[in-house]
Amino acid sequence: MEKLPKIGIPVIIILVILIIVMMKSFVRIGSGEAGVLYKLTDGVVTDVPPLGEGLHFIAPWNDVIKYEVRQQELFEKMKVLSSNGLEIQIDASAWYQPVPEKVGFLHQTLGENYLQRVIQPAIRSAARSVVGRYTPEQLYSSKRDVIQDEIFEETKLILDKQYVQLNEVLVRDVTLPATIKTAIERKLKQEQESLEYEFRLVTAKKEAEKVTIEAKGKADANRILSASLTDKILLDKGIDATLKLAESPNSKVVIVGSGDSGLPLILGDN
Repeated sequence: MEKLPKIGIPVIIILVILIIVMMKSFVRIGSGEAGVLYKLTDGVVTDVPPLGEGLHFIAPWNDVIKYEVRQQELFEKMKVLSSNGLEIQIDASAWYQPVPEKVGFLHQTLGENYLQRVIQPAIRSAARSVVGRYTPEQLYSSKRDVIQDEIFEETKLILDKQYVQLNEVLVRDVTLPATIKTAIERKLKQEQESLEYEFRLVTAKKEAEKVTIEAKGKADANRILSASLTDKILLDKGIDATLKLAESPNSKVVIVGSGDSGLPLILGDN
């Protein structure tokens, strides 16, 4: 095997170094990522937007730190105290993401572990503050959506100043001590039974009022009818009825002036 010329070895070394430098100078930013440029001479670049998706050429002595800017989820199990000092467990999820155009500031102030530095403390602090305003009964029944919204608002106030966007807070479960939960369920059941009993009473009362009104109406109608039926009116109605019966095809005997009050007396076949 022939030996390489002396000048060939340095050329190969230079070419290898150039290839390595060129490879390092190209940075690929993946989907859902943003790149923070760190210059050797100036530090973190914050006066221009971060690097977006795609291939970028940078000076080999600079560096790029990649951040995921898609929505992410933090799941937290927190033990907090209610307004009367009872320990409550809250299972909650927070949906968050870095503000894409502020990733440089985020890296400069908090760094890559910003989740542990600011998001977790913020949501825990908000949960303790909010839950401490309510009783276990309120947390268990009627206030689940309210505390969820309040935890979101208080956490958002903190994170908006930290270059993190909070999209949603979901309270997935509220766990009370077993004895407290049983007592609350018993009380709620008694309240429901009481409401049902009151409903039956109201229904029965309304039905009784309806019957009374109907009876009063009938009595008034009968009284008005009785007052209006004079002897002359009764006589006229009797004559009309007699005439109609007399006109029917059934055989009968009509004795005029033989009934009470002088009304005709009608005798049939029998």
